[in-house]
Amino acid sequence: MSSFEYQALERQRFHQPSDAPAWAEHARDMLRLLLAQDGSTTRLCETIAGGPVSLHVLEQRIVQAVPAEVRAVLPGASFIERITCLAAHGQVLMDNLSYIALEGLPEDVQRDLEAGAMPIGHLLSRLWVRRSFLDAAPVLYERLWGAVGGLPDSDASRTYCIVTPEGPRMLIAETYRRGMLMRRPAAGD
Repeated sequence: MSSFEYQALERQRFHQPSDAPAWAEHARDMLRLLLAQDGSTTRLCETIAGGPVSLHVLEQRIVQAVPAEVRAVLPGASFIERITCLAAHGQVLMDNLSYIALEGLPEDVQRDLEAGAMPIGHLLSRLWVRRSFLDAAPVLYERLWGAVGGLPDSDASRTYCIVTPEGPRMLIAETYRRGMLMRRPAAGD
């Protein structure tokens, strides 16, 4: 499910100053796992939510002017810039800023990206991919946090490149949100 209209969702920093020590330790352990994993973050979100998640497309456009960090990694001159969040049960699980190189992108993947109908994680199942983690990219995080209304959280953020056999295709900066710590709804909720 996707939405090009912004819907009010609960968005919180991953860690809260009011966390009890035991909860803070649990959150720290969970965050360490999230930042280290190199599989589908979308599938992790679905597991945590206990079912499908909602894709909210906050901004999406084709651009030629991109930050130097993007130009240094991705080929070509045109890119899809896409700012999204994944949410479930009224809570944001994660915010994402993606740059997708249009050069060499399969037509069906480009069409589905532009439609904003599904998370990138579902589209990647069509491609053989590898994730290459990059150093923190403050300019990308600032762009992401500015678009989602603030709540900077560099400790809960990471940047990586999606690489296919044909070369790098996507650069993604993501910030995990408090919704990743939700308790799964009980059956029947």
